[in-house]
Amino acid sequence: MTHTCGVDFGTSNSTVGSVRPGESLLLPLEDGKATLPSVVFFNAEDNTTSFGRAALAEYLTGTEGRLMRSMKSLLGTGLMEGQTEVQGRALPFRDLLAQFLGELKRRGEQAAGKAFSHAVFGRPVHFVDDDATADKLAEDTLLALARKAGFSDVSFQYEPIAAAFTYESGITREELVLVIDIGGGTSDFTLVRLSPAAAAKAERHDDILATGGVHIGGTDFDKYLSLAGVMPELGLGTRMTNNNEVPSSYYFNLATWHTINFAYSQKVWRELQDVYRDAQERDKLARLLKLVDQRDGHWLAQKVEETKIALSDADEVPLLLDRLASDLAFTLQRDAFNGAVAHLISGISKSVTDLLADAGIGPERVDTVFFTGGSSGVPLLRREIASMFPTAAHVEGDLFGSIGAGLAIDAARKFS
Repeated sequence: MTHTCGVDFGTSNSTVGSVRPGESLLLPLEDGKATLPSVVFFNAEDNTTSFGRAALAEYLTGTEGRLMRSMKSLLGTGLMEGQTEVQGRALPFRDLLAQFLGELKRRGEQAAGKAFSHAVFGRPVHFVDDDATADKLAEDTLLALARKAGFSDVSFQYEPIAAAFTYESGITREELVLVIDIGGGTSDFTLVRLSPAAAAKAERHDDILATGGVHIGGTDFDKYLSLAGVMPELGLGTRMTNNNEVPSSYYFNLATWHTINFAYSQKVWRELQDVYRDAQERDKLARLLKLVDQRDGHWLAQKVEETKIALSDADEVPLLLDRLASDLAFTLQRDAFNGAVAHLISGISKSVTDLLADAGIGPERVDTVFFTGGSSGVPLLRREIASMFPTAAHVEGDLFGSIGAGLAIDAARKFS
């Protein structure tokens, strides 16, 4: 058991956990914090590589280089077999992900003071919706990457079930619990019977009534907030002199974390210059050109993400985009955000409804709804879930740590 850990490789943040008597399950990975943002920055000026908050800080200060984020979103897609250019050389995405997992392992081992050979990795219920073959490929790919990073024995656990184990460690009676995990890339659910007596069991299949999930997460909320509230200021929806709309593909790539770098190719740059010459609203296209020329796509996505988070506590949030124009400032409204993501919330709601139907359980029988995942605090989502389960207790776990802690518990059980 001394060489076991739980690894939560997340779309936005990652953790490593290990059972250590009298100590926190989660290990400090950066600046004393248990989370390491899933970010890699290749510094072209110093020919160095940084990770997490340090990577974001280097990028946001204007250092020349290549930033990669939301790498987990590549699993199960055709992009996984692709590559990106880093410091004049081709870097396969497989090597990029293995490098990040290796860094997670190294930092976890340094914090724990021991090597980790056995690991339980979290995985979403569905890497890919409605495609069992692609889903299996995604898990197999993650297994190969984990082994390449140095883990000799790897097991998997659904992320919402791992979160359930964390919640179970603190209850005093049996409960029927619906775990709702809204992560960066996926939303995952499990309906599970938990109790203090069951917590010691290594095998829990009989307690799991149903699992489900959908490929909707926090990065999708970012994307649609950006498309609805920000990209129109850069020309989305405007028209050319022939009255056709400006092509939307540039904006979709820039609004999606793991495709931002696609906007920086020479081919796209030439196309954008042609679009600019034929645009009716050149002032807006000039902002888009400046964004691409300065490679500020991740900076803009970061600003949108910060605004999304702030809208959980405020009805409106000011947004200043001074890198694109000194006077480019406007306000984003929570109502507009709700409208932009309403279809995503509906997709999550439908997945929860389907899960209950699969289990043959009515919502009135659920004792507790347990929320985890960094995007589970979106007010519209909370209101929707509250209307579906009006009699259940609603409990918020550690939004960024519940899964990792549960994976550490599961690893200790499986490999002891």
